[in-house]
Amino acid sequence: MGCGLRVLTGTDRTFRTEGDPAHPANGGLLCHRAAALKTQADLEGRLLHPMVDGRGLGWDRAIATVARRLATVLARHGPGSVALHVGGALLTEDYYVANKLMKGFLGSAHIHAPWLGTAHVVQRTAFGEDVMPATLEDIDRADLILIAEMQAVETAPVLMDRIQAARAERGTRLVVLGSGRPAPNMDADLWLNVGPGGAARLLGGLLGHVATAEGGNGVLSAAHVAPSSRVAGPLEQGHDLWSVARACGLTAGAVRDLYDLWMATDSCVTLVGDGEVSLVAAAVNLHLATGRIGRPGSAPFIVTGAANGMGAREVGCTPDMLAAHRPFDAASLEQVTRFWGARSMAVAPGLEGESLLDAMRTGTIRALWSIGADEEALPWLDAARAAVPLSIRSTCFADEAAAGWTIALPSPVWIEKDGTVTGMDRLVSRHRRLFDLPGEARPDWWAVTKVAQAMGWADAFPHIWAADIYREHARLTAYGNDGMRILDLKRHAAISNPAYDELTPWRWGDVPFDEGRFATPDGRASLVPMDFRETVGEAGS
Repeated sequence: MGCGLRVLTGTDRTFRTEGDPAHPANGGLLCHRAAALKTQADLEGRLLHPMVDGRGLGWDRAIATVARRLATVLARHGPGSVALHVGGALLTEDYYVANKLMKGFLGSAHIHAPWLGTAHVVQRTAFGEDVMPATLEDIDRADLILIAEMQAVETAPVLMDRIQAARAERGTRLVVLGSGRPAPNMDADLWLNVGPGGAARLLGGLLGHVATAEGGNGVLSAAHVAPSSRVAGPLEQGHDLWSVARACGLTAGAVRDLYDLWMATDSCVTLVGDGEVSLVAAAVNLHLATGRIGRPGSAPFIVTGAANGMGAREVGCTPDMLAAHRPFDAASLEQVTRFWGARSMAVAPGLEGESLLDAMRTGTIRALWSIGADEEALPWLDAARAAVPLSIRSTCFADEAAAGWTIALPSPVWIEKDGTVTGMDRLVSRHRRLFDLPGEARPDWWAVTKVAQAMGWADAFPHIWAADIYREHARLTAYGNDGMRILDLKRHAAISNPAYDELTPWRWGDVPFDEGRFATPDGRASLVPMDFRETVGEAGS
């Protein structure tokens, strides 16, 4: 969640942590993940030197080898032969240079990001831009909190604490759509026991009820939300009160209680996870259709799992976006190509997931660079690495480096990183290094930059400090931005190195959509089809 920490360091890489009471994300609260940081202090098992073909080399020779072999692959097989894997635990600066090298100079958009989820596609479809409309402060201001996916909230204990604090301090009502018995630490006003798929069906029924009920307070007019037959049509069948109750295994009275509570409450926050696309779409539609968006205490809140997934999406380090929330359209391609001074620009979205793995198995992908893998991605990486002739792994751990990778480059762990991260609610925070880098470990952005320089693109990759990359990222968000895109970091386009070092948490976007205008050509939002499979395919094609 991007929680703020205060850390007191000692000798021999020892340290003590506490929550930062001044940080907006957690206000001093901490969960067990903060304690887990102490396991990173141990240097046993760390990769401390570059490895090429199983032999230790210095950085200069390792960088030269990576550059030479990548150039050979490009010359023989073309831009589409290179792929990138990025984990969810990198700094925004890492993501920026990795995406720039891949899309602007290697010419490939083949990026595997297993943490990506579905929120980015739903939000682009609904709002015109991948903007999370809610903030953590909305939890404190809501009169009703609807947890539509309990599992997603349980993975964020600080968020659960914040919900309970809102109930205790201002009497916020709580509704939970769960399975099994109510959680002992979740004192809800209404607990509806629904099975798989039931939450999306229930929210769809609520949307249908709102559309037909009289006096639906706060409903956005057609001037703000475009009508959609793909949404309205399906809601006309099988979404009456009794059909919804029967499909969800609930009594009609329990469903009616939910409907009445929603209709009677003006400030509502709905929490969902980033996995079930139909549920995310239903939550977004419900808030759009009832006008519960664009004002404090009212928004759909999509709980994501990646530590800096929002930062990666800001810079476009995904297979389906270009950079700075730009799609693969002609105007964006022209702008980004010119801004980067790109030599070989990727012109269309790339492969990901199983499609990318199939391309590796068939020999289409000849080189793979993996940076910052998540533990759950290791099986995918093992299969991918075995299928490509040139495999490069930026990693902290020696055992991963010895798993058959052609080249292994030593990376820092979290307590050695220095840069910025963006929380799920658009809050940018400064992440500061606690300890010096051990051995020859170097920042991931530094390694990517050095490879780009060795390949002949030093003029486009002049970065010496993380602040250089942050400034460039900020300038790119403002470049050619006529006010349509909400992501605009121009206030930091000329930030000094000392100011970057002292950067305090700040949120871009203020209160998005507060005037009922969205980031679309006509300013209107779009309801997302409840059967979203076709839309996802279109967005990623």
